[in-house]
Amino acid sequence: MQLSGQVIDDFRRLLLDAVGSADRTREADAARIDVLQALEDLKSTACALQAEVAVEVDASQRAQQSEQGLRAPRQGRGVASQIALARRESPHRGQVLLGMAKDLVAELPHTLAALREGRLNEYRAQVIVTATSGLDPEARADIDAELCADPATLRGVGTRRLEGLARRAAQKRDPAAAVRRNRRAVGDRHVSTRPAPDGMVYCTALVPLAQGVAVHAALKRTADHVIGVGDPLGRTHSQVMADVLVERVTGQAAAEDVPVQVDLILSDATLLGGGTDPALVPGHGDVPAEVARHLVAHAIDRGAAWVRRVYADPAGRLVALATNQRLTSAGLSTFLRIRDQGICRTPWCDAPIRHDDHVQPAAEGGPTTEANTQGLCEACDYAKQAPGWRQRVTDDESGRHRVDTFTPTGHHHVSVAPAPPRPARGPVSQSVGERVLSGLLAAA
Repeated sequence: MQLSGQVIDDFRRLLLDAVGSADRTREADAARIDVLQALEDLKSTACALQAEVAVEVDASQRAQQSEQGLRAPRQGRGVASQIALARRESPHRGQVLLGMAKDLVAELPHTLAALREGRLNEYRAQVIVTATSGLDPEARADIDAELCADPATLRGVGTRRLEGLARRAAQKRDPAAAVRRNRRAVGDRHVSTRPAPDGMVYCTALVPLAQGVAVHAALKRTADHVIGVGDPLGRTHSQVMADVLVERVTGQAAAEDVPVQVDLILSDATLLGGGTDPALVPGHGDVPAEVARHLVAHAIDRGAAWVRRVYADPAGRLVALATNQRLTSAGLSTFLRIRDQGICRTPWCDAPIRHDDHVQPAAEGGPTTEANTQGLCEACDYAKQAPGWRQRVTDDESGRHRVDTFTPTGHHHVSVAPAPPRPARGPVSQSVGERVLSGLLAAA
């Protein structure tokens, strides 16, 4: 079931007519604010209904998988991914939403009611679910009633304050659970990166509180000293802290001298001809053309630049590779990460590629070729192994690699490989890339 564009347009016109789109009076603005509030309530109500429907889908899918003879530990696989696709979210987010829905329906009826009535939005409902996880059902029910039974309790309460109220209530009822949660959290410590605008990256460490404070304090002390005696590079306090972090982790004397392999994908026009099309770093996104040229030139100065050519046809499609191996070769694996730009091919999934996956399974005769393989994250690869999932490669109007996915409920989703950088269409000017080209030739 889908809302038609006509229904949505009619609803929009109805709202605009109600507030008078050309009316610039105080009364009209009051009506507009009322519409905004009503729409926010409607969003919350829709989220509550989505939670209840998600629980029903999970129960139904598990029952069908049981009838198909699937063992209990494997029942439910792929359900969260279907929910994620339907809600245009990542598979991880789909798993979070399904888990929250189960908790709301089974153990937090007052929180669910507050969401349904618009007193909570979805994010704040998730705050309560997270803060009370690990508690026994009775303690959870007490907190649910304490926070959400009386509408006045949440009136004017911000997200941070709500999180504090829920966390303190949980610790009061079960101090041991708070200790267990902390131990689990310590076990989840990790370091990750995610793209940032303008050719930057966020490098994040999740560590215990005392360690995180100590790291920040050490960086701050060093930066205080450098700024205090006068930094010859003219850096700000924050810039010094960032550089010291890189230098201490990598052991280098200067942050910019770190030798690291980065798969920088750019066209000949961008590298040598002064083109403006951005380069790409698989899994991280665009890098401005001028910044990419600077990175290559700097790598040449350090004797660390290598160029691997990947050819494209006139339509912009990357040339296919083929192998008879069951597992993808190193070259094909690299090719997939370049073609799919390091990001899982499942729609709305932003996770990095972890598995080289056969679209038509190898067990069913699917070849290990560029056309029949795709890059997937671990969760998406496992999800499509559940009963009822089907995929196929089809022709796309753009000429790029396309995979059609059909879920157990018969819904159809399309994934098209992102467009690669465009090659030069004529003679490449050597003036802009003269230093880069000469450096590459010398290295060869």
